[in-house]
Amino acid sequence: MVSIESRYGWCVAAASTVMIACSFGASYVVVVGLKPIAAEFDWPRQIPSAAYALTMLGAGLGGIAMGMWSDRVGMGGPARLGALMIGTGAIAVGFSEGIYSFLAAHFLLIGLLGNGAMFSPMVSNTTRWFDKNRGMAVAIVASGQSLAGAVWPKVFDHTIATYGWRASMIGYGIFALCLMLPLSLVLRRRPPGLLRGDDAGEPGRVDLQGRLLGLSPNTVQTLLCLAILGCCVAMSMPMVHIVAHCSDLGFPTERGADMLAILLFCAFLSRICYGWLADRIGGLSTLLMGCSLQLVGLALFTSVDSLEALYAVSVFYGLGYGGIVPMYALIVREMFPQRQLGWRVGIVFLFGTGGMAIGGYLGGLLFDLSGSYAIAFLVGILFNLVNVGILSLLLWRESKPEPALARASA
Repeated sequence: MVSIESRYGWCVAAASTVMIACSFGASYVVVVGLKPIAAEFDWPRQIPSAAYALTMLGAGLGGIAMGMWSDRVGMGGPARLGALMIGTGAIAVGFSEGIYSFLAAHFLLIGLLGNGAMFSPMVSNTTRWFDKNRGMAVAIVASGQSLAGAVWPKVFDHTIATYGWRASMIGYGIFALCLMLPLSLVLRRRPPGLLRGDDAGEPGRVDLQGRLLGLSPNTVQTLLCLAILGCCVAMSMPMVHIVAHCSDLGFPTERGADMLAILLFCAFLSRICYGWLADRIGGLSTLLMGCSLQLVGLALFTSVDSLEALYAVSVFYGLGYGGIVPMYALIVREMFPQRQLGWRVGIVFLFGTGGMAIGGYLGGLLFDLSGSYAIAFLVGILFNLVNVGILSLLLWRESKPEPALARASA
């Protein structure tokens, strides 16, 4: 096969990385400012947690539609719409005066029409530009999410303390518009497969009987959806609530923001390493390793309460979980026909963002019911165990000899 990797492909990857890093900033205002927002409106913590959840849910639903759109015309249109909606949505949240406007702006503008055009479609689009070093390219683009976590919590911790959460959100919205709209122009060119109209030529690993890993393709899709749901419910609990958890243990809020930034910076480094590893041992093996490390890290969060130990666990957790999410896109690219890439990745990531939404909300709800995060972390461990079990089953089936692959797309 003639390599389609090019300098422009790496430009697409770089622009996508920066846009994803910027787009995820909106959700961190709620994470860092959870307690001030709840206090201003006299809300329980589950309300600002619900805003984060609705953003993730909206992004997942939007990712399917935006993925189908980008499959037909490329990423230019979706990227421009997403940039406009994220900036506008953040400004709208900053001026919100009640629960309905607050939650609606998060779900519809920042989530559905904004971030829905970012992570899932951009990762899928990137895979079309590379036929070698694909794992590394996907990991770099997906690392924008972790880079956002390494940068934005510290920024918002300072701006919220100095100017308040409303000014922080409005300022972020203006910045997002100024940065992301020009970058979206880099993505206007269609990937080579879309230009030729021949992207159905790669059938994935579906065999002549229409089976994948000895199962129907839709069964494998369902198992991947359940797996990402389990790992993302567990994943989001410390990510969304680590700042509040640190404060509840008696440490300054700044230390919690430091932990979140360190955790997500380690996740950024981890994604690069996972991409390199996936190019050598495959996406599924790399994914199972990462989910197992996440399980250990989550268990450690339930058993430490000193500042030094929390910092250490944050580093371990970030290095463990960081490369998990992009591996699902890589697995879909490896297994399924390429013409099905956009909607299949979109559905898998819908379950992922749904898991992030459930985990973020559930953490706040269980805290309100019990007065601590201990039960929330234990529930996360149970979800993570289910995830590891599903991935172990898929890896076992992958290790079995497969029949000849189909010559045409399923």
